[in-house]
Amino acid sequence: MGQTKYALITGASAGLGACFAQQLAQRGWSLILIARRTDRLQQLAQQLQHQHNIDAQIITADLAQADAAQKIYQHCQTQQWSVAMLVNNAGYGLPGDFDEPSWPQHQAQLNVMLNSLVELTYLFYPAMKKARYGRIIQVASLAGLAPPTAGHTLYAPMKSFVIKFAHSLHLEGKDFGVHVSALCPGFTYTEFHDANGTRHRMNKLSKSLWMSADEVVAEGIAAVEANKAVKINGWRNQLIALMTRLLPDKIIRALFQKNINKYRKRSNES
Repeated sequence: MGQTKYALITGASAGLGACFAQQLAQRGWSLILIARRTDRLQQLAQQLQHQHNIDAQIITADLAQADAAQKIYQHCQTQQWSVAMLVNNAGYGLPGDFDEPSWPQHQAQLNVMLNSLVELTYLFYPAMKKARYGRIIQVASLAGLAPPTAGHTLYAPMKSFVIKFAHSLHLEGKDFGVHVSALCPGFTYTEFHDANGTRHRMNKLSKSLWMSADEVVAEGIAAVEANKAVKINGWRNQLIALMTRLLPDKIIRALFQKNINKYRKRSNES
């Protein structure tokens, strides 16, 4: 009997991460669920094991800690859990202007959304390449393709990096059976905006701009199976991304800056 293949998902306790867990379990994947909230992870793991007869393991970890990725990898090695899919989903927004959060707050966000993402990929990718099979989904954002804006200063640049990183690794891995995709959702119904205190702003936006987490995740799984380098969720978001490439830079920046103030919190705003 072959070794069980696991999908490792960061930020798995809620939002897109929990949806990835549910949909991958439905497809027969065993799971390694990573997040800070042990109780939420245990509840989700037990539910998915019962519903889909798969193995679901949990690792409580805070990716803001510099050694978190290494500890996760070593635990998987010790337990002999073979990771054939990696979903780097963990992330959050940090509202306000650049000089408002403390440096430890910035550093924590960089660790969660950049350093741990790259390190986990670095640690698990070689075994996928050797096995000539692997799936890596780097959860980015439409923000990584859009013009820069004031407020939430590091979020879009980090997501832009994630897209470029995923695309480069996609080109390297495709000859070895390793599929790598950057997933770029726009506004999605999750706890994301509750966590960063901007929900009241989000509620003012048209419902037509939003997608469900289930839709985003289903498209992400389909994209990585098809080995699509970059997946932009929803036709409206695809249109926005197209506009950023086709319209003159001055015009597209002005359009974005005019509308971004509806939901980007600045330091002098409540």
